[in-house]
Amino acid sequence: MPPDDIERLCRAIVPGTGAIEVQALANGLISETYRVVRDGVSYALKTAAAQRGDFGLDLAWEAQVLERAGSLGLAPPLVYCDLERAVLSRWVAGRTWSPLEVRRAANITKIAQLLRRVHALLVPLPPRVMSPMSWIQVYGAALSRHSRGAFEGALRAAAESRLQQLADLPAAAGVVCHSDLHAMNVMQADEILTLLDWEYAHVSDPLWDLAGWAANNDLEPETQRELLMNYLGIAPTAAEWQRLRLLTWLYDYVCLLWSELYLNARRNGNAIRERATLLDARLRLPAHYAP
Repeated sequence: MPPDDIERLCRAIVPGTGAIEVQALANGLISETYRVVRDGVSYALKTAAAQRGDFGLDLAWEAQVLERAGSLGLAPPLVYCDLERAVLSRWVAGRTWSPLEVRRAANITKIAQLLRRVHALLVPLPPRVMSPMSWIQVYGAALSRHSRGAFEGALRAAAESRLQQLADLPAAAGVVCHSDLHAMNVMQADEILTLLDWEYAHVSDPLWDLAGWAANNDLEPETQRELLMNYLGIAPTAAEWQRLRLLTWLYDYVCLLWSELYLNARRNGNAIRERATLLDARLRLPAHYAP
């Protein structure tokens, strides 16, 4: 969105009467993000990007989740929401964790507790149910529209095999999942954790979020097991452990498809290209995900 349009939008939706200060933070495929200050109060503004239709999002459902999560302190408090234009929320000050902090026992416990609270959220109706297979289908179809077929051969066969193994395990009841859990989306202020960027939220297996945290932070199997035990409150069964390991592989596979979509739209995405190369190599090493 052009700067003049951003300023006009802010004057219309940001509470207060004072001058507007706008700082551009990120220009992504899903949204453009700004920090806005008015009358000494800071806000985060997200405006919709043109390509977000390719990414399987549901803006109306996201808005309901944001309102509920914000009211419980799980997400930044929602101030304004126009599904076609922008989402405005209060700015959350704090810091993110380093890779070392992610692995600390106390923080593994904190993340597990945070996810239990997220998964206890009342599901907005109608529920937006997504599974690993759903994401693979959405991104595969989007890649096909851009004349870039989804991965065939060994990786696609490996994905289909793991989807079948997952289907053969006892299923868990679906819950609200954040679905984009990485260190940059967890903000800590004092001892309070707040989750940012809920665009990919949906109803799914609760272990999908644990798999996302494990995959995005490259957690070792022993750390994944510790996370699962903290989340469950008891030692996991063999089936629960297998479910997490399968979901972690599938989460990485979905992220690889997402990366290909990103690179189709942004040829200069060096960081995404490096991550895609890592994911491709890792997915071809079954031992990395072995129980």
